[in-house]
Amino acid sequence: MKLIIAIIDEQYSNKVVRKLMSEKIRTTKLASTGGFLSKGNTTLLIGVNDDQVDVISELIAGICKKQKVQNGDEQVTVGANLFVVPIDSYQRV
Repeated sequence: MKLIIAIIDEQYSNKVVRKLMSEKIRTTKLASTGGFLSKGNTTLLIGVNDDQVDVISELIAGICKKQKVQNGDEQVTVGANLFVVPIDSYQRV
């Protein structure tokens, strides 16, 4: 099993969550603020089987379009950042 930690730009969060729900993929949504740009983000925690990681990554990438944003003198790209972490077990209690 894997835990996908998806940090998504606020403008895409509702659309991503709705899409995941329509695909019967459970997720936990947390409000977060990015330290670098100091703007709103949503962090999603998604527990999945190994074979679902690519499908979910593509689903999120299809919604979260990369955009260039000016941060002072520097231009950065925003959209979504995914961390895929192995987990030993998952329990619903």
